[in-house]
Amino acid sequence: MTIHIEKHIVAFAYQGWGHTRPLVQLSARLVKMRAVYVTLFTTNAFFERVQEELARGFESGEEAYAHRVRVVAVGEASMLSSEAVDEGFKRAYEKLLAGEQVQCAKTGTAHAAIVPPQAVVIDFFAVNPVATIKKASGDSVKVYAWFSGMTTAAFMHLAPEDHGGPGNIRIKAEELVKKTGRPFAEVVFDMLFTPRGRICAFPGLPPMSDYELYPQDFDIPPAIIADIFPSMYELFQTCDGLFLTSPAPYESEAVEKVRAWLSETGRPVYVCGPLLPRGSEAESNETKQSNKGAEIMEFLETTLKTSGEQSLLYISFGSIFWPLKSPEKLWGFLDVVMELNIPFLLSHASPFADTLPDEIVNKVKAYGKGFLSQWSPQQSILEHPATGWFVTHCGHNSVVESITAGVPMIAWPFNADQPLNAVRISEVLEVGYELIEVRTGHGTHPLYRNGRKPVATMDALKAEARDVLTKAFGEDGAKKRERVLALAREFNRQWEEGGTSYSDVSAFLDSL
Repeated sequence: MTIHIEKHIVAFAYQGWGHTRPLVQLSARLVKMRAVYVTLFTTNAFFERVQEELARGFESGEEAYAHRVRVVAVGEASMLSSEAVDEGFKRAYEKLLAGEQVQCAKTGTAHAAIVPPQAVVIDFFAVNPVATIKKASGDSVKVYAWFSGMTTAAFMHLAPEDHGGPGNIRIKAEELVKKTGRPFAEVVFDMLFTPRGRICAFPGLPPMSDYELYPQDFDIPPAIIADIFPSMYELFQTCDGLFLTSPAPYESEAVEKVRAWLSETGRPVYVCGPLLPRGSEAESNETKQSNKGAEIMEFLETTLKTSGEQSLLYISFGSIFWPLKSPEKLWGFLDVVMELNIPFLLSHASPFADTLPDEIVNKVKAYGKGFLSQWSPQQSILEHPATGWFVTHCGHNSVVESITAGVPMIAWPFNADQPLNAVRISEVLEVGYELIEVRTGHGTHPLYRNGRKPVATMDALKAEARDVLTKAFGEDGAKKRERVLALAREFNRQWEEGGTSYSDVSAFLDSL
């Protein structure tokens, strides 16, 4: 029987895997829940990985659903986005709106014309594409911001002043530029990313100094500062609603506060996490995303046989972050891991960690219980019975994946929402630890929330690593594992009928 489909949703995330991966899985769920098309835009670099990730969301026999998701690359980007990507999206979106076929920039494949879109779910960083949509569509197409970070972080840079946020940074920055003559990007950086010891209050977290929001000296690309951050407030204020990838039980205080904020203007908030595939092809299609996927799974099986369940330490800082200015801290941490005879897997996907030093590679090889991989099938690793703990930068996607898999964490945050996640998991939920002696730059100021002052020496780092790892693989860590497993059960209920995520996404589809 042929189903006549009259609904069409556009989905677009910038080139960050934590932004893209959950949106891919949402796309798979949308076409299975209702008779809709999804045109999923991505970058050329992510195209093949997105295809493989999408396949994880479908079972054999669900090909008809899978064909309703069209993956279209729109251009090249080295990190997050580029002018070429924004222009590619503009051309493709205008064709969709006109009911014309659209061509993939990666493969040249021409996708047939279908009904024009009724809604767009789009990255909260995508300020230029949102402007394109508004100019081309007016109010005829609903625009929903895709907030793939920790919900609490919305109060750092995006919320109105009467909800505890900074308000309209663009207007404030332009006024300062007129008064001082300073460059716009410099003013924005000073306003958003230069801590001064101000005490911050975030929903569900203890009060903390703004120095604690920048635990690592990590440069943010100037283009992101000048072109994206000043306009994100207005993107949130003009969008028709918001998607949150946080599962409701993780940070209920922040979720409810965001709902209250948008309800003042009659706009919906749709909670949709966790967005992880659970099909029989989930593991095999994820391992294809890494050129060492098969070797990694073999290493995990070997570790399980030789060291037992929950014995492995998985280390990853995501697809962007890396201790670029202080790599010696990571090598010092690994020294302690090997000293304690802990099996480990280090993923180094960041463009800043393309090639590891020969000395480190040779040391790990000689150790015999370590594995180095540029891109790793993270969910498959976390769900493997050999994996015991996850050293993570606390990117939100990684935190959600780890909790869903029932794996407690050791936090090594850099910036963005990561420091907030680190506090959430270590001090509020007590499902992990936070490393303090790895801090650099502003992060070496005393912590307002507990009075601790990082010593920031290699000796202090190694002493902390020994203490934390000994606790993690001991009785204290077992208690944290019990708590994370209880939270995982709550997460897994969110997509059951009657769960918050199932109900919210159903409401979105019914609104089309």
